Amino acid sequence: MSNKQMVTLGGGCFWCLEAVYQELCGVEGVVSGYAGGHVADPTYRQVCEKTTGHAEVVQVTFDAEVVSLREILQVFFTIHDPTTPNRQGNDVGPQYRSAIYFHDDGQKRVAEEVIARLEQEQVWPNPIVSEVAPLDKFYRAEEYHQNYYRNNPNQGYCMMVVAPKVAKFRKKFMDKVAV
Repeated sequence: MSNKQMVTLGGGCFWCLEAVYQELCGVEGVVSGYAGGHVADPTYRQVCEKTTGHAEVVQVTFDAEVVSLREILQVFFTIHDPTTPNRQGNDVGPQYRSAIYFHDDGQKRVAEEVIARLEQEQVWPNPIVSEVAPLDKFYRAEEYHQNYYRNNPNQGYCMMVVAPKVAKFRKKFMDKVAV
């Protein structure tokens, strides 16, 4: 019996998040796209121009009986830096902001609890700036962005940026990696 849920997350380049969540036990699907903006049906080029207000995000469909939202957020806060506004490493711009776009009030509550716990534990040296907002509209990214790391593991960005995040996930969450 599946307890299918969906959450939408932004934590830098969507290729990084997609690659990690595709390996997490209980995740049934990951779609790269855009959320949090004010332009209908944005293109990658428009989002990169930093005028649409969108973040690069992944929409994660998961079986909550196998992996909880809390666990998904633990992975989220491990694989990106939630303290740098509008940037992840060398990727700079509002499209790279840290964001949790919740689908219901229960997800909002869990996101706020996880952030409060991380702040209390002082996991990060700086305050967490992750946006927590209701999902208004999700736009699927162009097809060439889907399964990007799986399809392009030897591409430069994938080798330098995505692969280390996947390795970090595998090391820290070894017991949760889907085989």
